[in-house]
Amino acid sequence: MVRIALVPVFLVLLLQDTTASRWWAVVVFVAASVTDQLDGHIARARDIVTPFGILMDPIADKALTLGAFVALSVLGEVPWWVTILIAVRELGITALRAALVRRSIMPASMGGKVKTVLQMLAIVLLVVPWAAFTAAVAPHAVALVVLYAALAVTVVTGVDYCVRGWRLARQPAAS
Repeated sequence: MVRIALVPVFLVLLLQDTTASRWWAVVVFVAASVTDQLDGHIARARDIVTPFGILMDPIADKALTLGAFVALSVLGEVPWWVTILIAVRELGITALRAALVRRSIMPASMGGKVKTVLQMLAIVLLVVPWAAFTAAVAPHAVALVVLYAALAVTVVTGVDYCVRGWRLARQPAAS
C-alpha cells in the first residue's frame, strides 16, 4: 500500500521537472522500489504470502513503472512507442495471468525479474537531473541503452509468458 501511495507523489515531483523536484522524485521512486523488494522478502521469509498481496504487488509495480514511463514520455524523454510497447506487454501479461489464475498461478520468471530491475534502473537513470552535474551526454546515453535493454527484455519475456500461458490454457483444468 505504501508503494501505491508513493506513485502520485513521485509523478507530481517528476512532472514539476525542476532539478530539485527530480531529485526528490528519484528518492521517492527508489523508496517505492525498495518497498517492493522488502515486502517480498518479508512475506517469503515469514511465510505470510496473502491473496491480497499476490493481487496488489503487481498492480503497485505496474502503477509505479507505467506511471513513470508515461510521465517521461510526456516530458519528451522516452519515445511514446516505447511506453506503449511496455504498457501493452505489462497490461497484457497481467490480464493473461488473471485469466489463467483458475488453472494455475503463473509465477514471475527470472526474465521477468530482470525486466523489472532493468525498467527501474532505466527510470532512475532517466529521472536523475544529469544536467545539474555536467553538460556531457554520456549519462543520458547510458540511460537510453538501459532503457532499450529493458524494452528488449520486456518484449522477449512477454512472448515467453504468452507461450507459457498458451501451454497452460491447453492443459485440462485442475479439479
